[in-house]
Amino acid sequence: MRVLATVAPVRRREESALSQPAAPSLPEPMPRTENFLRRIVVGPAFSAFTRLTVEGHEHVPATGPAMIASNHQSYLDSIVIPIAARRPVRFIAKAEYFTGTGVMGAINRLWFGGMGAIPVDRADPRAAVRSLELAEEVLRAGGAFGIYPEGTRSRDGRLHRGRTGIARIAIATGAPIIPCAITGTADVQGPDEKGIHRAKVTVRFGPAIDVASLQAQFTKAKLLRAITDATMDAIGDMSPQERSGRYASDVNAEIAAREAGETLGDA
Repeated sequence: MRVLATVAPVRRREESALSQPAAPSLPEPMPRTENFLRRIVVGPAFSAFTRLTVEGHEHVPATGPAMIASNHQSYLDSIVIPIAARRPVRFIAKAEYFTGTGVMGAINRLWFGGMGAIPVDRADPRAAVRSLELAEEVLRAGGAFGIYPEGTRSRDGRLHRGRTGIARIAIATGAPIIPCAITGTADVQGPDEKGIHRAKVTVRFGPAIDVASLQAQFTKAKLLRAITDATMDAIGDMSPQERSGRYASDVNAEIAAREAGETLGDA
């Protein structure tokens, strides 16, 4: 009986571990596919369709580790940033982008797979921590990593408060943070739209955030917040968006709840 009592908890732990989704891993880059998509297929077509304008490209390192921190209003932001940066930029992407069906599913798999995007299941409670670890792997390998400090797309068009994960990555890797402000992608395709519209898109890159000077002034949690706020301030200086001072996830949840209430009221 004692043996059974010992084995049962072990078996339950094993079964629990097996029931958990596998932690995401870093996909191997596909430079030929990425180059073909960015420079020959998608890049020229997207640039022409949106009359893409890029400002401050000189602030983006041509090689070596770099974090490109951008505002986020549209699914298209992860397409336009590598085109504007003129170098491979890897992102965390929803796992659904790799499992969709139909024409759009195939296009998503081709683009995000070719660009070396990292699929993450948002339902996995380990996803947030693992995302930071994967970003560090990309940067330590000398790659560029795209990140949205707001954490999710802004559904009300405002620029929201940044999450401190970007500061943790910068401190851990020493990679420069390049602020980026995108305007116009929400006009091409808004957060809840499936179709696209022709509209002008502008991407602005700013000088790297002076993390060293902030490290000389702050420590621990205050340092993380100072780096994050400096990044959001730099993005805000280049973007016409109104600043909200709140987290995007909280604002988006309120919008979703309000829309759900309106739908029930109409019914």
